[in-house]
Amino acid sequence: MSERSMSVSNTGRRRFLRWATAVSAVGAAVLPGLSSLRAFCSPTFEKPEGKRWVKLGEADLFDLDLPPTKVDFSETVNDAWVEKRVLRSVWVYTEDGEKFTVYNAHCTHLGCIVFYDKDKRVLHSPCHHGLFDVKEGTVLAGPPPRPLDTLEWKVEDGILYCAYQDFRVGIPQKVPV
Repeated sequence: MSERSMSVSNTGRRRFLRWATAVSAVGAAVLPGLSSLRAFCSPTFEKPEGKRWVKLGEADLFDLDLPPTKVDFSETVNDAWVEKRVLRSVWVYTEDGEKFTVYNAHCTHLGCIVFYDKDKRVLHSPCHHGLFDVKEGTVLAGPPPRPLDTLEWKVEDGILYCAYQDFRVGIPQKVPV
């Protein structure tokens, strides 16, 4: 093989190796950048969640007037890559079986679950003894900064549903979490 042909083949090989190295370097720099860019921009492209309607039960089976009915249900919640089941509670009050008041069962002070006090006929928060009126959800005693949080509800085909959501606790405004 002549010296000239050997020089041409070495030049071609070197050119190819430079090209392959440059492509590999660009790929190594771009790929992590793309995944970081995707993670940074993904909330922009997510579809907004609609209301989460939760089935509470047959509307005509809820007790009229007092006591209100506590309904527990579980939800699957995604927190980054962790998926877990969470127990939620609401209180349902109705005087006539047609119009309902659905309360988030968390106290607006510290988020404790409220329970119905049969003797006093109020919803009671055990954390700092906050008392709430059953019919209006207003604060009767204790440190809660606002009334119980009401939830939107609907009746479809005789079934009561609520649009469940949590709210920030400890502040006077009703702000979704």
